[in-house]
Amino acid sequence: MQRDSMLQKLSETKEWDIVIIGGGATGLGAALDAASRGYTTLLVEQYDFAKGTSSRSTKLVHGGVRYLQQGNIKLVREALRERGYLLKNAPHLTSVQPFIIPVYSWWEKWYYAIGLSVYDLLSGKLSLGHTHVLSRKKTMERLSAINPQNLSGGVLYYDGQFDDSRLCTDLAMTAERQGAVLLNYCKAVGFEKQGERINGVKLEDTLSGTTFSVSARSVINATGVFTDAVMQLDDAEKHDIVFPSQGIHLVVDASFFPGTDAMMIPKTTDGRVLFAVPWHGKVVLGTTDTPIEKVSVEPKPLEEEIQFILTHINQYGKHRIERSDVKAVYVGLRPLVRIKGARNSSLLSRDHTLVIAHSGLVTITGGKWTTYRRMAEDAVDNAVFVAKMEKKPCVTRDLAIGFFEERKERLAQIGKEDVAYLEPLAAPYPYTMADIIYAIRYEMAQTTEDLLARRTRLLFLDAAIASKLAPVVTAFLQKELKQSDEWAQAQVAQFTSLAKQYLLR
Repeated sequence: MQRDSMLQKLSETKEWDIVIIGGGATGLGAALDAASRGYTTLLVEQYDFAKGTSSRSTKLVHGGVRYLQQGNIKLVREALRERGYLLKNAPHLTSVQPFIIPVYSWWEKWYYAIGLSVYDLLSGKLSLGHTHVLSRKKTMERLSAINPQNLSGGVLYYDGQFDDSRLCTDLAMTAERQGAVLLNYCKAVGFEKQGERINGVKLEDTLSGTTFSVSARSVINATGVFTDAVMQLDDAEKHDIVFPSQGIHLVVDASFFPGTDAMMIPKTTDGRVLFAVPWHGKVVLGTTDTPIEKVSVEPKPLEEEIQFILTHINQYGKHRIERSDVKAVYVGLRPLVRIKGARNSSLLSRDHTLVIAHSGLVTITGGKWTTYRRMAEDAVDNAVFVAKMEKKPCVTRDLAIGFFEERKERLAQIGKEDVAYLEPLAAPYPYTMADIIYAIRYEMAQTTEDLLARRTRLLFLDAAIASKLAPVVTAFLQKELKQSDEWAQAQVAQFTSLAKQYLLR
């Protein structure tokens, strides 16, 4: 997957069946869905793939225990089914994760045990394991860092875990193998119309500054929290439909929560659940749910959100976590759909929403990472219907994602160029210079941030280490992309400035 090749294919295609705006989970899922059905497919993303919300999740593939508490059985059943498909189709990026809910009374123990047994039941044949009630002793053995005060026991259940932005990269590569053309750093700046109907998209390559237009039979808007902005390119009078909500996560060393089990706090003061989840040798703590007025490509954590997570987590752990212990803080924005009269974002539905404009623009928003495949299927079905194209069946339910063995072979080949490329860039993290070179050559990485935030996850695991590695990584990027010294200096400066936002001072 190479950007120059994508640009060449773009110039050779006169008309696209489907153009997708947005390179997050839903957009990439739609590109894979459409291309695998045989439709000519173009996806454009104004930044990098998974730059926004899709790289900033809690790293869980789950049905949503909280949604079960809210009585949204339909969403939970659908998400559990999609969880099963994803774990089957991307086993190299997903895993089964045991969770333990610490409980402090006998009635809590049986309340959560019964509820999670329903959760198991809803997953049917795609269940990942059965719920068990744990004694106080067993809970303390498995959650060795738990504060034992007043602890009655625990409830064990199973969900899925994954690497979100890596999955997005593999979705892009799989879509490309199915015939899709995908461009990062390519912004939709307007629409062309015949009468009231959209028949083309105006684009800007933000790396070169080149502007051009493409013809399209149908267009899908899958831009997450930027949904309204794209809808308003079509109709300036369009009302806002997205209610953005901010969620932050703190990343700490595994020593604070050793072991392989995750902990789930079932109810915080704002009605959310809170997780402590092992991930890539660290522990992810989160999340919050804070309504915001304006969306940003790099949202910042609020002080009250940081204190909220630290306060709640420290109530449950033996080892107190201070601000100085946090290796990285990252922030994502949820594109919740506005409901009349709703004031609390944590109460808004996570169901996805489809809007078909008079112009034919198909907008898909809301939802959650776990249900990306179903959202993509719905979006493509509607795009095909709107454009009156021949309907072809969706095949993504059983379609393998990624090329794990091929990647291993190519990394080995890069290692033959210089054996030092296979050494870790910074212990204890496993990432190597071969990973960096591979991402540049085959995964369309264009910036230092692409490499250290999304192709590897160093910015999200240890922002200080990522900042230190920026110059050496940029040197390889400069060489591979044949860029100037001034360009490289600007890349290092930009990434260093960004990394400071991921650190707590």
